[in-house]
Amino acid sequence: MQLSGFLRDNKISLGDNARFLLEKLGVQDERVIKDLESRIGEPAKMSKSKANTVDPEFAVQAYGADTVRLYILFAGPVEKDFEWTDEGVQGAYRFLRRLWNYFHENYEHIKDLSYSREELAEVQGKAKEVRRKAHQTLKKYLEDMQELSFNTAIASIMELMNTLQEFRPQEKIEYKAVKEAIELILFMLYPITPHTCEELWNKLGYKNLLIRYTFPEPDERALKVEELEIPVQINGKLRSVVKVPVDAEEDTVKSIVLSDEKVRKYLDGKEPKKVIYVKNKLISLVV
Repeated sequence: MQLSGFLRDNKISLGDNARFLLEKLGVQDERVIKDLESRIGEPAKMSKSKANTVDPEFAVQAYGADTVRLYILFAGPVEKDFEWTDEGVQGAYRFLRRLWNYFHENYEHIKDLSYSREELAEVQGKAKEVRRKAHQTLKKYLEDMQELSFNTAIASIMELMNTLQEFRPQEKIEYKAVKEAIELILFMLYPITPHTCEELWNKLGYKNLLIRYTFPEPDERALKVEELEIPVQINGKLRSVVKVPVDAEEDTVKSIVLSDEKVRKYLDGKEPKKVIYVKNKLISLVV
């Protein structure tokens, strides 16, 4: 442990010298270095001077150029070093496979659909939440890309994919919301994974390359939040979470809270002596 601390404090990685020593001794097994680093040292950052660079060509051949680009940009902030790992490359590959599979699972439902933002502004329920998430992601993506924060932009796209996969559309209008979200994902990923995005874009029936189309702007109507969830405390303890209209007044929120089944259970017929309401944040009942 003392040796490990010394290496870390002095910013020395085991790969700095041990790699050269083992090569001179005829040891070429990368697992030996990894094992030593895991036990007493820290992973060496890639550097030509340390002879530990990785040729991405092997990963390109195995997983494709899109996967490698996605992994490199998602691994961390562009100004930071990162340790190349096979697990990270495989994770990027799994995400692209997830997008690919989700697209084809819904392809028959969405391929011939057309939609307008005016039409989609009327969707309700879970489809409305999906649209809001899609346009929130688009807004964040544009901000992150301006700052060259590629890793956080990609992370937000992955979150959107999670939301989509949890959604179970039934009606035609709901599939239109799904198609819009997929197309937004293709636009956002295009600078990073152009081959995958062009392939899927073409399958949707578009004749021109994706780059020929105007990049979308977030729909302000979709971004507008009409309801939000606030915690309900009773005598200082969290007892429930209720949905209330944005900027609702205390009387409205109190009425919603007192009709909540969980709240009624804890009140047990008692009337609150005091109500503390912080708009859009929480409501606290004292009994």
